Amino acid sequence: MKLSDPKRRYLLTAGVASLLVILALELILSIRRETQTWDEACHIFAGYSYWTRGDFGMNPEHPPLVKLLASIPLLPLSLNVPAHDKVFSKEKDFTSAEQFVYSNNADQILFRARLAAALLTFLLGLLLFAATREMFGTPAAFLALILFVLEPNILAHGALVTTDMGLTCFLFMTVYAFYWYVKAPSRRTLGVLALAAGLSLATKHSGILIFPILLVLAVADFLITRKSPTTPTEYAAQHGFHLARAVFLTAVAAVVILWASYGFRFHPRNGFDAEQRLISYASRLNHPLQEQLITSFARWHLLPQSYLYGLADVGITASFSHTYLFGKVYPHGQWFYFPAAFLIKTSLALIIFLLLLPVAIVARGAPYRRELWFLTLPPVVYLAVAMSSGMNIGVRHILPIYPFLIILAGWTAAELARYRRPWRYGMAFVLVFGAVSSLRAFPVYLSFANELWGGPANTYRYLTDSNVDWGQQLQAVKRYLDSRHVQNCWFAYFADVVVDPRYYGIPCNPLTTIASVWLQPSIDVPPSVDGPVLISASVLSGYEFGPGPLNPYDQFQRLTPTAVIEHGVFVFDGHFDIPLAAALNHVTQAQLLDQAGNLDQGLEEAQTAVRLAPGSVQTQAELGHILEKLNRKDEARQAFQAALILSNSIRPEFQKGWVPGLRESLRR
Repeated sequence: MKLSDPKRRYLLTAGVASLLVILALELILSIRRETQTWDEACHIFAGYSYWTRGDFGMNPEHPPLVKLLASIPLLPLSLNVPAHDKVFSKEKDFTSAEQFVYSNNADQILFRARLAAALLTFLLGLLLFAATREMFGTPAAFLALILFVLEPNILAHGALVTTDMGLTCFLFMTVYAFYWYVKAPSRRTLGVLALAAGLSLATKHSGILIFPILLVLAVADFLITRKSPTTPTEYAAQHGFHLARAVFLTAVAAVVILWASYGFRFHPRNGFDAEQRLISYASRLNHPLQEQLITSFARWHLLPQSYLYGLADVGITASFSHTYLFGKVYPHGQWFYFPAAFLIKTSLALIIFLLLLPVAIVARGAPYRRELWFLTLPPVVYLAVAMSSGMNIGVRHILPIYPFLIILAGWTAAELARYRRPWRYGMAFVLVFGAVSSLRAFPVYLSFANELWGGPANTYRYLTDSNVDWGQQLQAVKRYLDSRHVQNCWFAYFADVVVDPRYYGIPCNPLTTIASVWLQPSIDVPPSVDGPVLISASVLSGYEFGPGPLNPYDQFQRLTPTAVIEHGVFVFDGHFDIPLAAALNHVTQAQLLDQAGNLDQGLEEAQTAVRLAPGSVQTQAELGHILEKLNRKDEARQAFQAALILSNSIRPEFQKGWVPGLRESLRR
């Protein structure tokens, strides 16, 4: 029976609404289960500070748009707000943000902010459905939306207060708007294109990739038009000129929108000029061209100082970031990281449909040349840049490629289902399999790995950081400890210091982590501990400290844990010697005493650190610095020389960053 147009529209609306309701349930139930991930508190407090204090000096490493959106629901609340009087201090940003969230009702703040951030995921779902329907028809659109709603990577990041889903939404919106424009150029479509590009810039620094993507698409569309046998040469040339002009005008308007997101303010705070600090920070970049561009833009006031500072921070962070992949720690980024992470983290349903894409292109691709270019070129460009970036800390950094791939997969499934009945059954089976896989991961999507890699329980064997262990497990840890009636324990938690385990009633004493070394809380870590000892996957892997003897918890990698909590927190019972963890904490306490001007007690802490871990570059270097300040030059030189020898002999590829500073200290 043929359906009438009103009934067809009703069923279409009901189907889309039903899928979005499922998406809402998945996201809401998931975020109620997960505690704060690493960056969220900082983003939330930054956005709140932008609204209430005009303070764009906080958390400049990311543009403000998502932070502004997520913090809107907090504005009606009466909140305790800690002082924050430093500009461009990442340490102060994270510690004051932790105070902001956990001195108030943390669950309320997180839930409100996450719901606001989730609006971008719903917007992306609607855009994805609309784009697929316009390009390939309603069946492909429904299949694409189903894949979107089932994809664990979308669900893992869809309601977090981070910039990844925001950029994914707006970058896709930009490409879709450009597709509109090339089909029907007008001021309206050009305005939508410029707005979407500006929102991409204001969301994340990698939003600048929208410009090479638009250029590549413009060239591709010009070539398609010129090679068409029905297109006059004069029209093709005119079409190319319009595309070039559209990209240029889009770039200009996008920069204006970026300025608007910062309130058209060059300085991060009223009455404060951070130009010299920005130029000094940019000098740490390893690429002279990047440094020159950023400093020139700062001197000429072409972009806001906060945005430029964050752009420099991206390059600096990538230069020293380690990589963990397939159980091995690398000192720098690896080009194959993101392809590998994609194959591990992406649902098999999506991968299977993408593997069948060439079949669909050969069979039915001819009428869709423009559409296929618009869906393949953006992820290719984005992935190529990501593979060369060196920032290998999570598949979330290539999340913007997913909407394009999901549409291609939806089209593939729709076309092959039309081909023959066995294909239809096969497509249905893959979709059902994908639904079951997604349900099995619910509600902890962050640690998802597909079945070829053993599922979420084995993700930690191949990947770390935001792929598996990002600070989301504290409620599960609390339930586990309560079930065993544990009152005394030790916890090396990846997100400690930026997240407060005590807020959730977790009784464990903190152990040394990179976060505690960097953010320098005053904690007490003994050289021996009695379990239970809890260590989260990102700490246990050693990817931040370094492998083998550089990792204070290396011994635990060879032990069988008593339990594994939510695929990312390992529990060990027994008595354990952890001298390096204790020594690194003594180094931190020595640095705090040094900053307070108490050199004598600082020296005692540094000497204790060396006694505990004489083979550590950090302990020897800190001892040398304090001895130097006490004018005990000969002893300081001995410590610096010991540190230099260690940096060149123990996993030197991970410690070469120490060498220039140690040599300079020896020359003084």
